[in-house]
Amino acid sequence: MSPSIASATDRARITWRSVFRLALMVLTLLFLIVPHLFYRAIGRPSPMVMAFLNAVGWIAGLRITTTGTRLRRDVLFVSNHVSWLDILALGGAARSAFVSKAEVGTTPLVGWLADQNHTIYVQREAKREIHNQTNDLRNALARGRPVTLFPEGTTGPGDGLLPFRPSLLQAVIPTPPRLQVQPVFLDYGVDAPDIAWLDPESGLDNFKRLLARKRPITLTIHYLDPLPNDAEADRKLLAEAARAAIAGAMAETPNPSAISRHRL
Repeated sequence: MSPSIASATDRARITWRSVFRLALMVLTLLFLIVPHLFYRAIGRPSPMVMAFLNAVGWIAGLRITTTGTRLRRDVLFVSNHVSWLDILALGGAARSAFVSKAEVGTTPLVGWLADQNHTIYVQREAKREIHNQTNDLRNALARGRPVTLFPEGTTGPGDGLLPFRPSLLQAVIPTPPRLQVQPVFLDYGVDAPDIAWLDPESGLDNFKRLLARKRPITLTIHYLDPLPNDAEADRKLLAEAARAAIAGAMAETPNPSAISRHRL
């Protein structure tokens, strides 16, 4: 166990600050759930989902700035993955749905919240389900709303990239008409190692630890240039091109923790 992970796990305790923030999150949910259910009942898209994600991110201490031009429709965001905060950030700021592992959908409350944002679930080891999962993602993209995929398949350290899994990009090969693939670099700056959710820390411990932080969590979302059409001809080429774009943005970022010095 690395010293950083050991100390992070040791700090995962309940504090008055984490209780206060959790209470505010619950109150936010209760405040927004009635208008959300009303929108759903009349068959309209609910803006309460984005409001909830933005509010919970703010309560958790997340402070977001952006660079680059965000595509607003017919886009698959391909992003590095550092923390559960990534969901709040891209779900709120980019109004994105997500591709997530199937276990999330069966987690009490978390699964229901993910369903409200039209999460697409994948069972990475269930080869029999690949065709259905591919269709689910293509159907979601066909509706025009942005969808985010984390091709590392898990959370990484924030200062480097894990290998990208080409199999997760199979659903967009061949690329649907009008769809563009836009790499996104989530940059937590010098705080990235402390924010990252890595083994052996549990998700609950990471959640408690981040809610107990005194300082705000600064995040810069770098929307990079969409990938060229010739990179979308093959899932391996697509994965390599997206990874190279994000790694290049990491290398150009002045924050020491965002220099891609390993796992590249």
